[in-house]
Amino acid sequence: MKEDFYDILGVSKNATEAEIKKAYRKKAIEYHPDKNPGDSSAEEKFKKAAEAYEVLSDPDKKARYDQFGHQAFEGGGGFGGGGMNMDDIFSQFGDIFGGGGFGGFGGFGGGGGRQRRVKGSNLRIRVKLTLEEIANGVEKKIKVKRKIQAPGVTYKTCSTCNGSGQVTRITNTILGRMQTSTTCSTCGGSGQIIDHRPSDADGQGLKVSEETVSIKIPAGVEDGMQLKVTGKGNEAPGNGIAGDLLVAIEELEHPQLQREGDNLHYDLYISFSEAALGASREIDTVSGKVRIKIEEGVQSGKILRLRGKGIPSINGYGKGDLLVHVNVWTPKTLNKEQREFFEKMAQDDHFKPSPDSKDKSFFEKVKDMFS
Repeated sequence: MKEDFYDILGVSKNATEAEIKKAYRKKAIEYHPDKNPGDSSAEEKFKKAAEAYEVLSDPDKKARYDQFGHQAFEGGGGFGGGGMNMDDIFSQFGDIFGGGGFGGFGGFGGGGGRQRRVKGSNLRIRVKLTLEEIANGVEKKIKVKRKIQAPGVTYKTCSTCNGSGQVTRITNTILGRMQTSTTCSTCGGSGQIIDHRPSDADGQGLKVSEETVSIKIPAGVEDGMQLKVTGKGNEAPGNGIAGDLLVAIEELEHPQLQREGDNLHYDLYISFSEAALGASREIDTVSGKVRIKIEEGVQSGKILRLRGKGIPSINGYGKGDLLVHVNVWTPKTLNKEQREFFEKMAQDDHFKPSPDSKDKSFFEKVKDMFS
């Protein structure tokens, strides 16, 4: 089981943004590769801390993690130790230590010599899923047009920054000599410029290519949830790293079932005769049709709960239920014989309402649904 992000940083779920940032900085300093050369265990902890901070420092991602856990970010490579390399971390979180550097360690500010690697832009797509696909999980193969480095393109070291990706300027002020570093405008921070560009490549040496990407979507995802396929966005020029493919989930409407969290609702309509005599009916579920028994004398508004026939929890906490709402259908028109029958029965005690303690009110039924 994957380690809890809060445990990795050593903070509580109620930790403030500042406390989370402080905890990450402490862990990053402790396990930084430059401080622990050759220590694979420290490097792994360094990556885990970055993964935890990437999620917990973002209010939207933090809310999703608090609700769904790690499964909210599964389905295409994830982040952190499984999909994020050291350059990802340095490029995204280097500024957390401020402009003064990181005690001389490379990659975090001006103190180190680690070359910045430019990251390609992310791509966004929307995937439509049926309720059955959401309930069971599915692997989708999607065609994506993304920019890749054109075959035959070559790069050389940028002469403006000598491959560092940064340009340092020294300015004389009344306070003394001030040194500032900015991203090289010639190479965009990559440290490389195009040496040879094929005719079908753009100004960055990239070309558009169509690729089929396999996306594993876990069971229990919700409409609007976003998954990430690491490294399947646009590539970057030179020695840069590819962006990510962001997959937005769109839940298609089901003809019979309505979703409410992990629970499903089904409206079952039965006749007066079926309500009085009882019946056996076949209904749809996300795992196929099932037959249910309607007890004789059932009342309209009765809710039958089929446990475990709902949607799996994306956080791994079992499955929701299928709530079958029984509705007794009242005929809108009657022939002469039927009308005479009901007029006769109007005075029969068996047809007069006489609810007892077992017949719950509408508000009691709603309360039971959420209990």
